[in-house]
Amino acid sequence: MNEEVYNAYSLLLDRTARRVKQYAQQKFNELNFNITVDQWLVLKQVYEHDKIKQNELAELLFKDNPTLTRIIDLLCEKALMVRKLHPEDRRSFNVELTREGKKKVEQMMPKIREIRLQAWKGLTEKDFNHFKKTLNTIYQNLE
Repeated sequence: MNEEVYNAYSLLLDRTARRVKQYAQQKFNELNFNITVDQWLVLKQVYEHDKIKQNELAELLFKDNPTLTRIIDLLCEKALMVRKLHPEDRRSFNVELTREGKKKVEQMMPKIREIRLQAWKGLTEKDFNHFKKTLNTIYQNLE
């Protein structure tokens, strides 16, 4: 393949990723979730990894610390999350969901599944397997 083809595929990948996020945010707004897609990703990871260090969360989400700090600040303002000093490392924080934060994640999960299914309509299991293999190969090539 020549460079022109690679560029076209890169553009297609970027365009699709942006569209998926735009569609999800549009649905979040329509459903009055009162959070962004990025805030949802943080909430969900903290829900799955209770009392996680902020820097570990940044690695999981591939977010830089300043960006993640802003998102966590907003979630704390919304009373969905709290920061607590790490018991063994006073230089770092654990982040935890509040009761309200856990409730919000649990309420949103079924709706998020519906939103995601829209993107996958018309794809077969074979399509998914090929897609997964392709994305994993791209990811591994860049490590």
